[in-house]
Amino acid sequence: MYPNQLPPQQTPPPTPVDYLNQIAPQQSKQSRFSGLPLKLALIGGILILVVIILAVTLNAVSSAQRTPVETLAGRLATTEKIVQESQKKLKSSQLRSVNSGLAIYFTNTNRDIATPLTNLGISAAKLSAGVTEKETATATAINTRLENARLNVDFDRTYAREMAYQLDTLLNVMQEVSDTTQSASMKTFVAGAYTNLQPAQQAFAEFSEAAN
Repeated sequence: MYPNQLPPQQTPPPTPVDYLNQIAPQQSKQSRFSGLPLKLALIGGILILVVIILAVTLNAVSSAQRTPVETLAGRLATTEKIVQESQKKLKSSQLRSVNSGLAIYFTNTNRDIATPLTNLGISAAKLSAGVTEKETATATAINTRLENARLNVDFDRTYAREMAYQLDTLLNVMQEVSDTTQSASMKTFVAGAYTNLQPAQQAFAEFSEAAN
Protein backbone atom coordinates (compact mmCIF):
# COMPACT_ATOMS: atom_id res chain seq x y z
CA MET A 1 0.00 0.00 0.00
CA TYR A 2 1.31 3.37 -0.96
CA PRO A 3 1.78 5.82 1.94
CA ASN A 4 -0.68 8.31 0.66
CA GLN A 5 -3.28 5.77 -0.19
CA LEU A 6 -6.22 5.74 2.22
CA PRO A 7 -8.15 2.67 3.00
CA PRO A 8 -11.47 2.47 1.21
CA GLN A 9 -14.33 4.00 3.20
CA GLN A 10 -16.98 1.66 4.37
CA THR A 11 -20.56 2.44 3.32
CA PRO A 12 -22.75 3.08 6.44
CA PRO A 13 -25.55 0.63 6.92
CA PRO A 14 -28.85 1.72 5.45
CA THR A 15 -31.27 3.56 7.82
CA PRO A 16 -34.29 1.46 8.65
CA VAL A 17 -37.49 2.70 7.00
CA ASP A 18 -39.31 2.93 10.31
CA TYR A 19 -36.43 4.62 12.09
CA LEU A 20 -38.28 7.90 12.61
CA ASN A 21 -41.25 6.04 13.96
CA GLN A 22 -38.99 4.17 16.32
CA ILE A 23 -37.36 7.29 17.77
CA ALA A 24 -40.56 9.37 17.89
CA PRO A 25 -42.39 9.45 21.27
CA GLN A 26 -45.00 6.78 21.31
CA GLN A 27 -48.61 7.98 21.78
CA SER A 28 -50.98 5.74 23.57
CA LYS A 29 -53.77 4.61 21.32
CA GLN A 30 -57.22 5.29 22.86
CA SER A 31 -59.73 2.58 22.57
CA ARG A 32 -63.00 3.50 20.95
CA PHE A 33 -64.64 2.28 24.12
CA SER A 34 -62.59 4.47 26.46
CA GLY A 35 -65.35 7.14 26.76
CA LEU A 36 -68.17 4.63 27.12
CA PRO A 37 -68.45 4.69 30.95
CA LEU A 38 -68.85 8.48 30.95
CA LYS A 39 -71.50 8.33 28.24
CA LEU A 40 -73.39 5.60 30.06
CA ALA A 41 -73.25 7.59 33.30
CA LEU A 42 -74.59 10.67 31.52
CA ILE A 43 -77.41 8.74 29.87
CA GLY A 44 -78.24 7.05 33.18
CA GLY A 45 -78.39 10.41 34.94
CA ILE A 46 -80.74 11.80 32.32
CA LEU A 47 -83.00 8.75 32.55
CA ILE A 48 -83.14 9.02 36.35
CA LEU A 49 -84.05 12.71 36.08
CA VAL A 50 -86.83 11.92 33.60
CA VAL A 51 -88.20 9.20 35.89
CA ILE A 52 -88.19 11.59 38.86
CA ILE A 53 -90.00 14.28 36.87
CA LEU A 54 -92.61 11.78 35.68
CA ALA A 55 -93.12 10.46 39.21
CA VAL A 56 -93.63 13.96 40.62
CA THR A 57 -96.03 14.85 37.80
CA LEU A 58 -98.07 11.67 38.17
CA ASN A 59 -98.21 12.12 41.94
CA ALA A 60 -99.47 15.68 41.53
CA VAL A 61 -102.12 14.57 39.04
CA SER A 62 -103.16 11.70 41.30
CA SER A 63 -103.40 14.02 44.29
CA ALA A 64 -105.44 16.54 42.30
CA GLN A 65 -107.93 13.79 41.47
CA ARG A 66 -107.86 12.05 44.85
CA THR A 67 -108.36 15.05 47.17
CA PRO A 68 -111.81 16.10 45.88
CA VAL A 69 -113.01 12.48 46.05
CA GLU A 70 -111.80 12.08 49.64
CA THR A 71 -113.36 15.43 50.52
CA LEU A 72 -116.67 14.23 49.08
CA ALA A 73 -116.55 10.99 51.06
CA GLY A 74 -115.68 12.83 54.25
CA ARG A 75 -118.35 15.49 53.77
CA LEU A 76 -121.06 12.91 53.09
CA ALA A 77 -120.24 11.10 56.32
CA THR A 78 -120.01 14.33 58.34
CA THR A 79 -123.30 15.71 57.07
CA GLU A 80 -125.15 12.42 57.54
CA LYS A 81 -124.25 12.38 61.23
CA ILE A 82 -125.42 15.98 61.73
CA VAL A 83 -128.69 15.27 59.92
CA GLN A 84 -129.42 12.20 62.04
CA GLU A 85 -128.61 13.93 65.32
CA SER A 86 -130.75 16.97 64.45
CA GLN A 87 -133.94 15.13 63.49
CA LYS A 88 -135.29 14.91 67.06
CA LYS A 89 -134.51 18.58 67.73
CA LEU A 90 -136.60 20.01 64.90
CA LYS A 91 -139.98 21.53 65.73
CA SER A 92 -141.29 22.28 62.25
CA SER A 93 -143.13 19.37 60.65
CA GLN A 94 -141.98 20.64 57.25
CA LEU A 95 -138.33 20.55 58.28
CA ARG A 96 -138.72 17.17 59.93
CA SER A 97 -140.14 15.76 56.70
CA VAL A 98 -137.37 17.23 54.55
CA ASN A 99 -134.70 16.17 57.04
CA SER A 100 -136.06 12.65 57.28
CA GLY A 101 -135.84 12.26 53.53
CA LEU A 102 -132.32 13.71 53.65
CA ALA A 103 -131.28 11.15 56.26
CA ILE A 104 -132.41 8.35 53.96
CA TYR A 105 -130.56 9.99 51.08
CA PHE A 106 -127.30 10.00 53.03
CA THR A 107 -127.71 6.41 54.15
CA ASN A 108 -128.11 5.27 50.56
CA THR A 109 -125.46 7.62 49.15
CA ASN A 110 -122.79 6.63 51.67
CA ARG A 111 -123.52 3.01 50.80
CA ASP A 112 -123.40 3.59 47.05
CA ILE A 113 -120.12 5.52 47.07
CA ALA A 114 -118.23 2.52 48.48
CA THR A 115 -117.72 0.83 45.09
CA PRO A 116 -116.48 3.93 43.22
CA LEU A 117 -114.11 4.64 46.10
CA THR A 118 -112.78 1.08 46.01
CA ASN A 119 -112.22 1.38 42.26
CA LEU A 120 -109.99 4.38 43.00
CA GLY A 121 -108.16 2.60 45.81
CA ILE A 122 -109.76 4.77 48.51
CA SER A 123 -111.35 3.64 51.76
CA ALA A 124 -113.95 5.89 53.37
CA ALA A 125 -112.73 4.63 56.74
CA LYS A 126 -109.11 5.63 56.01
CA LEU A 127 -109.14 9.06 54.44
CA SER A 128 -106.02 11.22 54.43
CA ALA A 129 -105.19 13.07 57.64
CA GLY A 130 -105.77 16.48 56.07
CA VAL A 131 -109.29 15.63 54.95
CA THR A 132 -110.16 13.98 58.27
CA GLU A 133 -108.94 16.96 60.28
CA LYS A 134 -110.86 19.40 58.10
CA GLU A 135 -114.10 17.44 58.39
CA THR A 136 -113.71 17.14 62.16
CA ALA A 137 -113.25 20.91 62.43
CA THR A 138 -116.27 21.52 60.17
CA ALA A 139 -118.51 19.21 62.22
CA THR A 140 -117.39 20.81 65.48
CA ALA A 141 -118.13 24.33 64.22
CA ILE A 142 -121.59 23.36 62.91
CA ASN A 143 -122.55 21.51 66.07
CA THR A 144 -121.47 24.47 68.20
CA ARG A 145 -123.63 26.87 66.23
CA LEU A 146 -126.58 24.49 66.33
CA GLU A 147 -126.28 23.97 70.07
CA ASN A 148 -126.19 27.72 70.66
CA ALA A 149 -129.28 28.05 68.48
CA ARG A 150 -131.07 25.33 70.46
CA LEU A 151 -130.31 27.10 73.74
CA ASN A 152 -131.69 30.33 72.23
CA VAL A 153 -134.82 28.55 70.95
CA ASP A 154 -133.85 29.26 67.36
CA PHE A 155 -132.87 25.79 66.22
CA ASP A 156 -135.15 25.34 63.18
CA ARG A 157 -134.20 28.55 61.40
CA THR A 158 -130.50 28.14 62.18
CA TYR A 159 -130.54 24.50 61.11
CA ALA A 160 -132.27 25.32 57.82
CA ARG A 161 -129.70 28.03 57.12
CA GLU A 162 -126.78 25.75 58.02
CA MET A 163 -128.05 22.88 55.90
CA ALA A 164 -128.81 25.10 52.93
CA TYR A 165 -125.19 26.25 53.00
CA GLN A 166 -123.64 22.84 53.73
CA LEU A 167 -125.64 21.08 51.03
CA ASP A 168 -124.73 23.79 48.54
CA THR A 169 -121.07 23.25 49.45
CA LEU A 170 -121.55 19.51 49.01
CA LEU A 171 -123.05 20.04 45.56
CA ASN A 172 -119.99 22.11 44.63
CA VAL A 173 -117.67 19.32 45.80
CA MET A 174 -119.64 16.84 43.68
CA GLN A 175 -119.23 19.10 40.67
CA GLU A 176 -115.48 19.33 41.28
CA VAL A 177 -115.21 15.54 41.50
CA SER A 178 -117.13 15.19 38.27
CA ASP A 179 -114.77 17.65 36.56
CA THR A 180 -111.54 16.08 37.81
CA THR A 181 -112.04 12.32 38.15
CA GLN A 182 -111.19 9.91 35.36
CA SER A 183 -113.26 7.14 36.93
CA ALA A 184 -116.42 6.27 35.01
CA SER A 185 -118.05 4.70 38.09
CA MET A 186 -117.37 7.82 40.17
CA LYS A 187 -118.76 10.09 37.46
CA THR A 188 -121.94 8.00 37.30
CA PHE A 189 -122.29 8.00 41.07
CA VAL A 190 -121.81 11.76 41.36
CA ALA A 191 -124.33 12.50 38.60
CA GLY A 192 -127.07 10.64 40.45
CA ALA A 193 -126.09 11.93 43.90
CA TYR A 194 -126.06 15.52 42.66
CA THR A 195 -129.50 15.33 41.08
CA ASN A 196 -131.06 13.69 44.14
CA LEU A 197 -129.57 16.22 46.57
CA GLN A 198 -130.70 19.38 44.82
CA PRO A 199 -134.36 19.27 46.01
CA ALA A 200 -133.35 19.03 49.68
CA GLN A 201 -130.90 21.92 49.35
CA GLN A 202 -133.59 24.04 47.73
CA ALA A 203 -136.15 23.16 50.43
CA PHE A 204 -133.80 24.22 53.24
CA ALA A 205 -132.87 27.42 51.40
CA GLU A 206 -136.55 28.35 50.90
CA PHE A 207 -137.39 27.63 54.56
CA SER A 208 -134.46 29.78 55.71
CA GLU A 209 -135.52 32.65 53.50
CA ALA A 210 -139.15 32.43 54.64
CA ALA A 211 -138.12 32.34 58.31
CA ASN A 212 -136.17 35.55 57.86
